[in-house]
Amino acid sequence: MAFKVLVADAIAEEGIELLRQSAEVDLRTGLSERELIGIVGDYDALVVRSETKVTAPILEAGAGLQVIARAGVGVDNVDVEAATKHGILVVNAPLGNTIAAAEHAFALMLALARRVPQADASVRAGEWKRSKFLGVELKGKTLGIVGLGKIGMEVARRARAFGMSLVGYDPYVPASATESLGVKLFPLDEVLSQSDVVTVHVPLLPSTRNLIGRRELESCKPGALILNVARGGILDEAALVEALESGRIGGAALDVYTREPLPEDSPIRSAPNTVLTPHLGASTREAQVKVAIEIAEQVVDVLNGRPVRGAVNAPALPPETLAEVGHYMELADKLGRLFTQLHGHSLNSLEIVYSGELANRDTRPLRGAVLRGLLEPISTERVSVVNAELIARERGIHLSETTGVARAGYTSTIELKSPGSSLEGTVLGEELRVIGFNDYPVDFIPSGHFLFCPHTDRPGVIGAIGTVLGRNNVNISAAMSGRLAPRGDTMLVLTLDEPVPDEVCEQIWKEVPGLRGLIRAHL
Repeated sequence: MAFKVLVADAIAEEGIELLRQSAEVDLRTGLSERELIGIVGDYDALVVRSETKVTAPILEAGAGLQVIARAGVGVDNVDVEAATKHGILVVNAPLGNTIAAAEHAFALMLALARRVPQADASVRAGEWKRSKFLGVELKGKTLGIVGLGKIGMEVARRARAFGMSLVGYDPYVPASATESLGVKLFPLDEVLSQSDVVTVHVPLLPSTRNLIGRRELESCKPGALILNVARGGILDEAALVEALESGRIGGAALDVYTREPLPEDSPIRSAPNTVLTPHLGASTREAQVKVAIEIAEQVVDVLNGRPVRGAVNAPALPPETLAEVGHYMELADKLGRLFTQLHGHSLNSLEIVYSGELANRDTRPLRGAVLRGLLEPISTERVSVVNAELIARERGIHLSETTGVARAGYTSTIELKSPGSSLEGTVLGEELRVIGFNDYPVDFIPSGHFLFCPHTDRPGVIGAIGTVLGRNNVNISAAMSGRLAPRGDTMLVLTLDEPVPDEVCEQIWKEVPGLRGLIRAHL
């Protein structure tokens, strides 16, 4: 029987034609919620853009729906929670705007370097002041790329054609992945201090909010140009305005803002040497065609039982599976998120070890949960248990799974292992616990802010760390210490009520002897 697809918002004809090769397609735009409720039960797939709101009542009526497809990146107009409850997959199109965003970054870079908008306004005002708009060439300049995902890599390719030197910052990308493009990787401060132009291409996450703030802007080369075509909130706008007004930063080109539309009273509007556009990164005819094709391909894949990369959610698991592994799925996700933060460098391989009763269960949902937790904090794409394996494969992560015997006293455990790192957890009753980190015996609840302090066991170390934290009003809610031998290698794990600022870590380093590292994490 042929599949039926309802396209409720207009998409490029190329996407419609692709759908028609595999399904019966009805294009019916402008439908009200009531009208959709009346007909959606006849379809296997529903395709929308941003106009149609896919509400819980629509999903309730869509008894035959297998997939909701959003032709674009966001899914704010889809009740994802209700879709998941009904076992309906929600997919989006995260890749179609890659080239458009990279080219827009270059459009802004050139406009900023050659002062194109200001010169245009001057000519339209009847002026002819060539000396007023002296620009700079890109050739020979150093471009710093913050975030080397798909868009960042495309920017690098174009920058090479302009004869620019390339440096980059991305703690989750190995140097081998950027060598062919001539991008040399450095810590963020070094990238900023070397670069004549800085362009940002990272997702907006808790870890990247205000990634470039006042301190980072002070690290920039004097007169540097800075661009953001990624997400508002990555650049601290107040600090940027100060840096522009003082002349510390030579110019800024922004396509995205903390609040959109940009408020009338935003200081960015009147800051000197700026080029501002209204979130145009994906606004090309070609990008809209690519998005339509990408979403159509995913609909066809879902209807034919194939995995997809743009999955936003995953269908609800059967009750019997949830009863067996439900709490361990939550544990697996948290272990993945913590492992990403603790591993400290790019990940090439990962072994997942299931021990005890888990070794006899269906571990596929656990594997997906581990990879989702591992990748979501560092990915520019939405990651779910459905597409996590595809994304891991694209990142070059070799995944293996083994089984073992659980430690004495534990029914089941999950351990993540990679060269130089390991992390093990279990569930006690309904409480998640981390019980091993890099061979150290530990025991803590994976929730909150953490400070991991490897050190040589000696009197006074724990007290000295606590003194520095207390002096800086950082409250310790729990502490545990696991050691390999008396007065030997020891791991102190502190659970905190608030994150530890950089300057406090620096104080700990200076005042506490015997430390071998400080690692901050948050769950």
